Amino acid sequence: MTDDDRSHDIVVWGATGVAGRFVAEYLTERYAPTDLSVALGGRDESRLDALSNDLVDRREAWDELPVALGDATDPASLREIARDTRVVCTTVGPYTTYGTPLVEACIDVGTDYCDLTGEVNWVRETVDRCHDAAVAAETRVVHSCGFDSVPADLGTLLVQTFALEEHGVPCDAVRIYLEEGSGGVSGGTLASAAELFEAASTDPLARQALRNPYSLAPRGERTGVDEGMQRFPRKDSLRGEWTAPSPMAATNERIVRRSNALLGYPWGREFRCSEAIPTGRGVRGAAGATLVTGGLGLFAAAMSLGPTRNALRRYAFPEPGEGPTDEQVENGHFTVRILGRGTAPGGRFTVDATVGADRDPGYGATARMLGEAAVCLVRRETDSPLDGGVLTPASGIGLPLVERLRDVGFTAVVGDATEASLAEDA
Repeated sequence: MTDDDRSHDIVVWGATGVAGRFVAEYLTERYAPTDLSVALGGRDESRLDALSNDLVDRREAWDELPVALGDATDPASLREIARDTRVVCTTVGPYTTYGTPLVEACIDVGTDYCDLTGEVNWVRETVDRCHDAAVAAETRVVHSCGFDSVPADLGTLLVQTFALEEHGVPCDAVRIYLEEGSGGVSGGTLASAAELFEAASTDPLARQALRNPYSLAPRGERTGVDEGMQRFPRKDSLRGEWTAPSPMAATNERIVRRSNALLGYPWGREFRCSEAIPTGRGVRGAAGATLVTGGLGLFAAAMSLGPTRNALRRYAFPEPGEGPTDEQVENGHFTVRILGRGTAPGGRFTVDATVGADRDPGYGATARMLGEAAVCLVRRETDSPLDGGVLTPASGIGLPLVERLRDVGFTAVVGDATEASLAEDA
């Protein structure tokens, strides 16, 4: 089946959910139907029609916005939807529960796919179950195209590309810092987190995926020099300030390591990657790191026990479909900094990159990251040597996505760090 036989460039699957609506709103605001054909996918026809009518009413360029009906539990309907589009862009989680049939449907009919999952156990499942078939079908299945894990993965790619071009060698270690951010969280996101903890408590393969720092590497290559995520407050060797563990490290570090492996280890087999939250210098920095570590530990402990996890889901978490307000999204922001350290013939060097946006990271910014990833796939804008497989943003798309994000207001800069700039960190 050729692309010319397909009705849509992109189907936003799960368009009536919180994240899906933001993606649909972004794509129809950014692009005209003459540039990009978009359809809204899901199972509730009345809600999809209402969203379609609302977007058409608010978008002067759009006279109609088609609806693609299907069910995440009905593989036949998913194949029909995938068969009629070039790219499926999905926000429907928990992916552990709903994701695999859609991935398989896309591979069956040769349709590229992207999502915003942070569920490591499920990514490991699709790697083992679907990668070889996706390679054979020359179909790109690109996971984690939102805040998990575009800033970390493409930020690392920026650092390593600069190091190779300017110094002739890659950085042997990269450190990712969640500098700052503000935004909201939806019931769907928290439901995905709960599913991850539940899988870890009941499924040995899920526990293994979360314990092994190289669990997303190709088969036979799931060992290496990295020992795993930071778990305690630590004085950072690059910046000289205190750091706490990052709740996103479990996903981001593994995605970055998979990128290195899929690209053929251009950053070396001894490459190290870690992520942390900087909290400052001195006593206040140490206290901040301790507080963040303690809070994350309490949350993880509560989520690891079935009764407390169920109580949180029932009484504390927002319902799936509930999310941040438009005002929260517009006023949100994030900054991720990536430092790489390497050794060239002339001595040691440090590369400094920053990725950020003036929008809520989980929704406003993620809608742009996921939407532009889908556009890159539609238009074949990639610099990857890979034609198919279960991929990452860096290995499946690469720097063209960075350029698109710059065009829509993201910060994505890279250069040599100076001792002065490192000393100014606080």
